[in-house]
Amino acid sequence: MNLQERTLKKHYIYEGKILSLRCDDAELPNGNPCQREIVEHSGGAAVLLVTAGKIALVKQFRYAYGEEIYEIPAGKLNTGEDPKLAAARELEEETGFRADRLSLLYVLYPTPGYTNEKIYIYEAEHAEKGAQRLDCDEFLNVEYFSVETVLNMINAGEIRDAKTIVAVQNYAIRHKII
Repeated sequence: MNLQERTLKKHYIYEGKILSLRCDDAELPNGNPCQREIVEHSGGAAVLLVTAGKIALVKQFRYAYGEEIYEIPAGKLNTGEDPKLAAARELEEETGFRADRLSLLYVLYPTPGYTNEKIYIYEAEHAEKGAQRLDCDEFLNVEYFSVETVLNMINAGEIRDAKTIVAVQNYAIRHKII
């Protein structure tokens, strides 16, 4: 069975710096018309950094949730930006570390029902400490935890960020920690 839906016309409702909102006229596989609300987002890049046996997490206030959360270093892709370069930039800006190599672990679709956002998750290899260079509107603390502690934080619901959970559990499985 064909599952493809076809876009007939895109209607932009809002176009901002971080995202755009559209309500499209579309056609279902059976030919019936429908509307699809889409949040366009340029995507993001995230980095799992394990140094001296500890995972680097950033703690920052996330306005949309109204709370401080832990997550791996990450940031928005600029339009057309190579995700690997964005990951390297965000790692250095947020933690001060530079990695000799970044290996792609996953491309994550955080909410496929209404957004085209993709998050590229990398693992840093052979990282060396340099200087943190936060953006002028960026406020965060970098903290380091053992893998076991981060897994316990995930299981206790202290870490709810999807990209962080995916990256940490992947690391724990590959290194036979879980």
